Amino acid sequence: MQRKFLTNLGFLLLLNMLIKPFWIFGIDRTVQNMVGAEDFGFYFVVFNFSFLFNILFDFGITNFNNRNIAQNTQLLNKHFSSILILKFLLAFVYFIITFSAGLLWGFRGNELWMLGLLGLNQFLISLILYLRSNVSALLLFKTDSILSVLDRILMIGICSVLLWGRVTSQQFQIEWFVYSQTASYLLTAFIALLIVIKKASFRRLNWNFPFFLMIMKQSLPYAILVLLMTFYNRFDTVMIKRMLSGEEGNIQSGIYAHAYRLLDASNNIAYLFSVLLLPLFAKLIKEGRKIENLVRLSFSILFVASVILAIGSVFYRFELMTLMYDHYINESASVFAVLMGCFISISTTYVFGTLLTANGNLKQLNIAAAVGMVLNIGLNIVLIPGYGALGSAWASLTTQGIMALIQVILAIYFFNFHINYRYIASLVVFVAGVLVINMLIVYLELPWLRAFGLMVATSLILAALLRLLDLQNFIKIVAGKKTQI
Repeated sequence: MQRKFLTNLGFLLLLNMLIKPFWIFGIDRTVQNMVGAEDFGFYFVVFNFSFLFNILFDFGITNFNNRNIAQNTQLLNKHFSSILILKFLLAFVYFIITFSAGLLWGFRGNELWMLGLLGLNQFLISLILYLRSNVSALLLFKTDSILSVLDRILMIGICSVLLWGRVTSQQFQIEWFVYSQTASYLLTAFIALLIVIKKASFRRLNWNFPFFLMIMKQSLPYAILVLLMTFYNRFDTVMIKRMLSGEEGNIQSGIYAHAYRLLDASNNIAYLFSVLLLPLFAKLIKEGRKIENLVRLSFSILFVASVILAIGSVFYRFELMTLMYDHYINESASVFAVLMGCFISISTTYVFGTLLTANGNLKQLNIAAAVGMVLNIGLNIVLIPGYGALGSAWASLTTQGIMALIQVILAIYFFNFHINYRYIASLVVFVAGVLVINMLIVYLELPWLRAFGLMVATSLILAALLRLLDLQNFIKIVAGKKTQI
C-alpha cells in the first residue's frame, strides 16, 4: 500500500504541479488584478456563501461512497444507478435552501444572479467529486489524477481566449470567469460520467426510495461533518462582508481573498493526499493490516512541505503578494503571513482526519467540528470589527490549530499508536531549523526568488538528515522492497 501511495502520489503531484501554477499565476492572478479587489471581493463573498450549503448536494455521499466501494467493489453498479438520481434530488433541495438563505442574508439583484451561477458550479463540482470517488475507490488513481486537473486545463484554455485572445473590446468581467468555470465543469463531469458508466457496467437509472433513505441515513454523519467544517473554513469572508458596512466590506473581503489564494492552492495539493489515503486506509482497516507506517509516511511528507511553505511565506510575504497583485499589497501580505500558518494544521487534518473518517469515527469528528465552528464564529465576531481581514485570519489560525491537535489525539487513542518521542523531537528540530535557515538566508541579501529556492533546498536537506524524508526508504518502497518506515 505504501508503494501504491507513493507512485500514484508522484503522478498526481506531477500533473497538478504542471497545471495548477499556471492557473494560479497566469489566469486567477490576472483575473483578480483586472477586475480589482472590490469586484473580486464581491465574487469571493458570494462564492463562499454558495459553498456553505454545499453539503446538501452531497449529504456526505462522496466520503461514504469512497470508503464503502473501496471495501466492497461489487456494490458499484447497484449504488451508482440509484445515487445518481439522489444527487439531482439533493440539488433541488440545495437551491431552495441557498436562495432562501441568500434572501434572508440580504442578497438582491446581481448578488442573487451570481449566487445562482455559483450554485450551479457547486453542483457540477459535487457531481465530479462523486464520480471521482468511484474511480479512486477502485484504486484507479491515474485516471482519477487526470480527472483532477481536467477542469483546470479547460478553464485555462477558455480564460486565455477571453483575457488575451482579443475576442472582445470590453474589459474582462467577473461573470466571464464564472461562465468559463461552468463550461469546464460541465465537460469534465460528462467525461467522468462516461468513465464510471463503463466501469460500473451501468444499464439504467434505478429509482429506489428505500435505498435513498438507507444511503442518506448512513451518509448523515459524513454530511454533518462536512457542513460543520465548511462553516469554520468558509464563513470568514461572509462575516467580514456582513460586519463591515458598504465598500469596506467588499475591500476587506478582497484583501482576504488575495491572501487566501495561495493557501487555497496549497490546500488543493494537500487535499490530493486525502483522496489517495481514504480508500487505502479503508482497505487496510477492513483487512486488519498495520496502518501506522502509511500514516507516518504521509504525515512526514505533508508536514515537511507545509512547514517550509508556511514559514517561508512569513519571510517572503511582501515579495509573494507583490508578485501576485497590483494593489493592497501591505494589507494582503499581513493577512497572508497569518493564513499560511493554517496550512500546517490543515495538512495534519488531511492525514489524521482522513484516517478517523476511514475508521468510522464520525461522532467524535462531528463533536470536534462543532466546537471548531462555534470557536471560529466567536473569534470572528470579536476580531473582525477592530482588525478586519487580519482579525479573521487569526481566528482561522487558532481554530485550525486546535482542530488539528484534537484529531491527532483522537487518532492516537483509537489506534493505540505508540508515541515516538524521537520522531516528535525530529519534528520540533525541523521547525526550529527552518526558522533559522530563513533568518540566515535573509542576511545574504540575495534576489528573493533565489533566496526562496535556496531556503527550500536547504530545508529539504535538513528533513532528509532528520530522516523525516528518508530517500533510501522511499526508493525501497517504490521498488517494492521491505522498508523501515
